Amino acid sequence: MATTTSGARAWTVVVATGILAAMHVWKLPSALEFIRADLGISLVAAGTLVGVVQLAGALGGLAASVVSERIGAKYTLVVGMALAGIASIAGGVSINAGWLMTTRAIEGVGFILITVAAPALVRALAPRQSVNAAMGWWGAFQGIALFLGVGISAVLLNATEISWQIWWIIMGGATLGFIPVILRKVPADTPGAINFRRISRLIGKSVKTPLPWALGIIFSSYTLQWGAILSFLPTIFGEVELSSAVNVAIVVGIATAIVGGLNGVANILTGVLLQRGHPPRRLLVTGLITMAVTSTLVFAPDWSSVPGHVVWPLLAAAIFSFAGALVPTTVTRQAVDIAPPGGSAAAVIGLMTQLYNLANFLGPIILSAIAAAAGNWQMSWTMTVTASAVGITTAMIFVPRGTDPFKTSGQS
Repeated sequence: MATTTSGARAWTVVVATGILAAMHVWKLPSALEFIRADLGISLVAAGTLVGVVQLAGALGGLAASVVSERIGAKYTLVVGMALAGIASIAGGVSINAGWLMTTRAIEGVGFILITVAAPALVRALAPRQSVNAAMGWWGAFQGIALFLGVGISAVLLNATEISWQIWWIIMGGATLGFIPVILRKVPADTPGAINFRRISRLIGKSVKTPLPWALGIIFSSYTLQWGAILSFLPTIFGEVELSSAVNVAIVVGIATAIVGGLNGVANILTGVLLQRGHPPRRLLVTGLITMAVTSTLVFAPDWSSVPGHVVWPLLAAAIFSFAGALVPTTVTRQAVDIAPPGGSAAAVIGLMTQLYNLANFLGPIILSAIAAAAGNWQMSWTMTVTASAVGITTAMIFVPRGTDPFKTSGQS
């Protein structure tokens, strides 16, 4: 496969595809209260709506790897973008919560196809000396998408006459409009033969080894908490009282976008750290410990009587998001190299994606259920600390010391 194309480096187009696809996930948080008002849904149902876009990934990560093996990674991106774009436009004409949840699930199918195919494609297309940096940019796609999706929707929905339905249609049109760029800029890889027995063997060899499961659990311990907290930040901080001259929704939406954007920046920096030889296990453990501490500071204290009470939990959330970025880039960079002989990188990514999207699906539901049961958000730290503890334990057991742990352990 060629590593460059005229006009733009192909791997950057793949990263841009991921960012645009992930914006479908993050167009929701700033719109959530508008949707709740329009469709009359409860807080727990809102949590389900937040998580349902991840349901396809939770159920179909390995199935997406079969698609990628069969039609090739490039055309898997195209199919994923087509599904996300069409479903977003259909969601823009929703008349009830059931219709909207259905279209969000279809958007999730498109999203999972892209996130399974893209990492190995980025690795294949990036110049050898820039692989870690390129994977850092891929790791940043969610944070960048959050910054754009939450920030743009906060301004559009609160400062203009644009409704959330129109925003859905705009996103669908933009997604469909990007497909010709993929077709023109990304070189086609060689699709597999129509041999499901062969594909089954590839997947079977990949999922029978422990490392994909371990890395998937570590990634899940991150996504369970990061996705849930960032999805609900506009709702959590939208409940505070600011000056009557301030549009709280816009301020909180932009603050949430910045918090998510910091994650994108930190993912890129993590790629640099890996390039410079920082041990993956140290990065993973540092990120997860920091997430446990800072998420506790977001939720557990009663900040209402502290001067500048909104600033401190937002600062803790910013550190939570920034430090948490040590996890996704580190895990993804290792994952593209750990397929066993006779296995498949797409199957490894598919299994991991299935696990972390299950966590993405469950996280908002668990978080909203804890808040609903407690009557406030202050007990939410119990979920985040537990998730971090699971991830740290798994990293300590399965990720060896050293700067290149899985090559030294015999993985190809």
